[in-house]
Amino acid sequence: MKRFFADLHIHIGRTKTNKAVKITGSRNLTLTNILDIAKNRKGLQIVGVIDCHSPEVIEEIEDLLNEGRLETLQDGGLLFEGETTLLMGSELEIYDLSCQGPLHVLCFLPTLETMKSFSEWLATQLKNIHLSSQRIYATGRELQRQVKVRDGLFIPAHVFTPFKSLYGKGVKRTLREVFDPKWIDAIELGLSSDTFMADELEELHHYPFVTNSDAHSLGKIAREYQKLSLNHASFNELKLALEKKHDRKITANFGLDPLLGKYHQTTCAKCFTLRTSDVTKCPNCGSSKVTKGVFERIRELANATEKPKRPPYIHQVPLEFIPGLGPKTMDKLLANFGTEMTIIHDTSFEDLTKIIPEKTSAFIIKARTGGLKLEAGGGGKYGRVKK
Repeated sequence: MKRFFADLHIHIGRTKTNKAVKITGSRNLTLTNILDIAKNRKGLQIVGVIDCHSPEVIEEIEDLLNEGRLETLQDGGLLFEGETTLLMGSELEIYDLSCQGPLHVLCFLPTLETMKSFSEWLATQLKNIHLSSQRIYATGRELQRQVKVRDGLFIPAHVFTPFKSLYGKGVKRTLREVFDPKWIDAIELGLSSDTFMADELEELHHYPFVTNSDAHSLGKIAREYQKLSLNHASFNELKLALEKKHDRKITANFGLDPLLGKYHQTTCAKCFTLRTSDVTKCPNCGSSKVTKGVFERIRELANATEKPKRPPYIHQVPLEFIPGLGPKTMDKLLANFGTEMTIIHDTSFEDLTKIIPEKTSAFIIKARTGGLKLEAGGGGKYGRVKK
């Protein structure tokens, strides 16, 4: 088996004709740019682009196939320039009568033909098939069925974030309120939780955890990702890894320390002062509105008496969080070592100090080993590394 790095949640900001797909996404976040950056800068072997249901995105995929830059893989997925595999997905919003609030899910299809079929069905269920993360006028179970009849993968997205997630808004206590448990292939944790926190919920012990960037810009790609042990990079190989079959598996999750996430702690919704949801009024501004943090929500739902054995969860600090590591320094590192994955995982302290200051090199090594001191985030603001 070989090592593969995968980020399975990347948005498209604009089509090739500059039409918006993800409204909040960067203008240069096009499919072709994503594939190019993933291959040549990030060092990812697998990317999940989750706006591939959009008709103009499908057209761009077909253009890249015709140009020979993409090629169809026999067991699912598309290979970009011989190195990086594109997995075609769609992020959708469910808010049916069984939901307490809106929640997002990721749906991956194995081939361009099944994605086209899925897109055609979605067009009858959405107000705007061209945009990302649209509300679908179907139940969660019906959406699951449509994915499964096309041999797809179904993954609830960023399940603990306060807004538009399974446990943050969607259900009171259990995923069974909205979904058929047997048609869930994995659980995406999101930026403000990790394996240790998520396993406080016993019903999640049955599922593999995935850690992805939810990137809205090129720079955010691979801020969270996983390391996979596969024979090669394809849709079916990922499916086998999620099922832990034939020696395919997730060997490690790399994600932000929850303290760095935007929604780790409960804060005042108006001024972001730290508080708990049982406090009637904010001591700073007097507002009664709160943004309940992931830590507090998980404590409400916690019911596990023991925890399953899982791949290691490594608290990865993205290079953009490293003090002193600005664009010029990053360009020097990439010019010498090739990709961010090489810098993060493989480059020695001695080699780093030949290119950048010793203090910055030390921060990178400490990030690799979990040795950095962090200040918690909350209320929509990221945490930060203490200098």
